[in-house]
Amino acid sequence: MHKILLVEDERDFRNLLSSFIEMQGFKVITAADGIEGWEKFNSESPDLCLLDVMLPKKDGFTLGTEIKKVNPEMWVIFLTARNLKEDRLKGLSIADDYVCKPFEIEELVQRMNNLLNRSARLNSNESNEFEVGKFIFNFNALKLYGPEGEHTLTIREAELLKYLIEHLNNTVKREDILAELWGVNDYFMGRSMDVFISRLRKYFQADTKIKLETIRRVGYILKVDK
Repeated sequence: MHKILLVEDERDFRNLLSSFIEMQGFKVITAADGIEGWEKFNSESPDLCLLDVMLPKKDGFTLGTEIKKVNPEMWVIFLTARNLKEDRLKGLSIADDYVCKPFEIEELVQRMNNLLNRSARLNSNESNEFEVGKFIFNFNALKLYGPEGEHTLTIREAELLKYLIEHLNNTVKREDILAELWGVNDYFMGRSMDVFISRLRKYFQADTKIKLETIRRVGYILKVDK
């Protein structure tokens, strides 16, 4: 049974959401503010965190950042009434999903299941180590080892890099990446993907034979020169 940490300060909504999620076969741990949420995260070892953004004592963005710093593999979904573009972009740069209130609880559960199913693939025994120029990429460990040391990737960065490697020296379309990897082809996920590409490009600067190029209005290509 998967354990879910729900951090939500509005008591009635927290109780309603917790009860519904438990009816779907999950165990739910609740917290009413950011500090309690941090304590429960450390003591309960959840499989996924649902965080309200506008929390007392410590806001959700701060809490999500701290959780990801300690455990980059932890799934985090923000639940919030803040629907401004800058808030969504900031949220998606930290967490794995951003759900605006009001929302359908059934849809939220489906999003949770999608992430948890990806955990099963990450933890599979399939060989997931790749050599790219002077770099070694271990998908399961979320590690990229290169001439300047190792980089710990977020899960989305790792999924994107694996996809690019599997299509090495071939142009991949933006919409294909978004649809196949994350099931969402919208402006906000597209902008987040641009951030992931910039980070990967920075890591690969240590090997001049590796080029991660943007093909304008089409997508990207990861190339390794002989």
